Amino acid sequence: MPAPDASGMFLLHLIRALLLSQSVLAAENIALRQQLAVLKLSVPRPRVRLRDRVFFVLLRRLWAGWRDCLIVVQPATVVRWHRQGWRLLWRWRSRGDGGRPRISLELRELIRRLSRENRLWGAPRIQAELARLGFHVAKSTIETYMCRHKGPPSGKWRAFMKNHAGEILACDFFIIPTATFRTLIGFVVIELGRRRIVACDVTEHPTAGWTAAVVQRAMLAVGRRAKVLVRDRDRIYGAEFKRVIKGLGLKQMVSAYHSPLQNAYAERVIGTLRRDCLDHVIVMGERHAREILGEYVGYYNAERTHQALGG
Repeated sequence: MPAPDASGMFLLHLIRALLLSQSVLAAENIALRQQLAVLKLSVPRPRVRLRDRVFFVLLRRLWAGWRDCLIVVQPATVVRWHRQGWRLLWRWRSRGDGGRPRISLELRELIRRLSRENRLWGAPRIQAELARLGFHVAKSTIETYMCRHKGPPSGKWRAFMKNHAGEILACDFFIIPTATFRTLIGFVVIELGRRRIVACDVTEHPTAGWTAAVVQRAMLAVGRRAKVLVRDRDRIYGAEFKRVIKGLGLKQMVSAYHSPLQNAYAERVIGTLRRDCLDHVIVMGERHAREILGEYVGYYNAERTHQALGG
């Protein structure tokens, strides 16, 4: 007779537990916990299989006291397994060979050479020169492979940021994975002058009206001193959003295509939200995400030190 698998053993133990009395179950629970404590000290540690990982991740979803019963693994390990499952899911969803084909190595080297030897040439000038040579390349492709000339920012830009940072707001979207592998959309608005998050909200289905309402809440927090809103080219910033922003008296500064560094402050604060907060918890749903971000925003604005403000 073949031995029952893990699922069969689980059902047998469940039926047995329903038939036993509370005192017998309590004694058996104490005995099992003592054996697990001894097993935890074994070297090497017992191997955790894939089905066991799935079980612990589902246990986190179904039982609030899951942390108290963990002995063989740590709660942080279960959180890491959930993150790995999330990445595998999106890797499977993003499979395929779509997209624009890569250009040849010789053409990439030519773009880098033109960019390196002509420091004042931008992507449009290099595109025109390549067209004269018979190479028809998209401007975005040239921007990907051209050399980046590094250097200190100009004094004029530093002076501009120092004098006008208090009048500038920056905003951007970010995604939040949940325990059930759903995707929530977060939206954050930051004030550049004091590096203060003035609005942050979460929804599963963002709209232009919802986005504009979050910016309106940000304006209530900063007052009328804000004059400029920096954003990217997301399609959600449509006619309805532009109408509301114009009514608030804000001028929109839109970043160029594929240029996240032009909205670097919003990108930076999103990275901080991930590293300091979202990467350490499993979000259960929209309400849970809103509560977590609300607590962190209070800490970020009132207690956290900021390098850009001298600590």
